[in-house]
Amino acid sequence: MSENRVVEGRMVTARKLAEIVEGDSVMEVDSIEEADRECPACGGSVLTVTYMPSVTELVTGRKCQDCDWSETDRN
Repeated sequence: MSENRVVEGRMVTARKLAEIVEGDSVMEVDSIEEADRECPACGGSVLTVTYMPSVTELVTGRKCQDCDWSETDRN
């Protein structure tokens, strides 16, 4: 599984990061990775996590390590 990362001042696992981005529990989670971009809200570092919120959906979520900005590739 993945290593823990600091997000908004607290340590999170890949599962917890996916749940923060999704706003709900998730079924399966991949590892946390550094995104190749800065946060559009504050300029901080962005992490990515790929997860399955349901059996039929695979989502990549992005979350800033410094503020509450997040997005998914559902858009």
